Amino acid sequence: MECLVTGATGFLGRHLVRTLVKRGHRVRALCRSDAPALEREGAQVVRGDVLEPDTLPPAVDGADVVFHLAGQVQHRGSPTALYDLHVGGTRAVLDAAARAKARRVVHVSTSGTIAVSTRPERIAREDAPYATEVVRRWPYYLSKIFAEKVALEPRDVPVVVVSPSLLLGPEDEGLSSSGALLRFLRKEVPAVPPGGLSFVDVRDAAEATANAADRGRPGERYLLGGANMTLEAFFVLLAKVSGVPAPSLRSGAAVNDAAARVLEALEDVTGVETDESVAYAMAGHFWYLDASKAQAELGFTPRAAEATLRDAVAWLRSRGPLPRAGGLLGSVVGGVRRAIGTR
Repeated sequence: MECLVTGATGFLGRHLVRTLVKRGHRVRALCRSDAPALEREGAQVVRGDVLEPDTLPPAVDGADVVFHLAGQVQHRGSPTALYDLHVGGTRAVLDAAARAKARRVVHVSTSGTIAVSTRPERIAREDAPYATEVVRRWPYYLSKIFAEKVALEPRDVPVVVVSPSLLLGPEDEGLSSSGALLRFLRKEVPAVPPGGLSFVDVRDAAEATANAADRGRPGERYLLGGANMTLEAFFVLLAKVSGVPAPSLRSGAAVNDAAARVLEALEDVTGVETDESVAYAMAGHFWYLDASKAQAELGFTPRAAEATLRDAVAWLRSRGPLPRAGGLLGSVVGGVRRAIGTR
């Protein structure tokens, strides 16, 4: 099978390329610049950009399946830029795939388009409505909602949508998903937020995404996530695999919301663009989902949460001194620790 992967240099993209190559497929990776790491994986790198539609036809031509992953996880960025990338880019890729008569497009979205709530008892399934009201202040998720709507519009190429939750695991070269792990390992998490999450091992998500090319039903979405757990349980498990003590303080919803607002104000005043204020706001929500549909139809088999965290932590530590996760609060906490002579 001839495959084209957009967003191949990203965390999931690199694992998907590896998975497809191991299965014996011919893989092209759409990249804006050279990508020797992907070439070493066995992919053919083709130059192009989803924001430059004229570059897409040569890349898509002859592809049986197009895996569309191109995007940017950025919560404090320009709403217009995010919309152009996620919505405009998705439309351009789908149009090119239809003209090239590709057999299928697998559009990679995010569980956050539907699986987010202020209520812990809500566990989203694929037929849940879009969480537009909940994410109205988060341009990233709004743009992903609009992109998903574009992907599911009727057109001449069948489209399957896969929606992974938080991706964790080894080889997050861009540290796109590992910020929470880094802050924890550096003891820069002052208190446990009140929300809950679902995360998925990037390797399991790559396998399910590859399976969607043959096993997914056109016009359907598939949620990919492991166990649903409170952030308190998440940090306890992370403490177990890392040996770093979990925070002893617990922040209630009101305190967490106040922290998010203060951080947002600091970001605005200082001009330091981070995702930290949004991360705190998100940590007061519950991102729970039911992945049974993907398990039944895509053969999605999430590994134990402990195994994922153990591998992720081991990989981060194997790179040498832990880099800063970024963000104002981490800098403040680090400064306080240095001032009082602790680590």
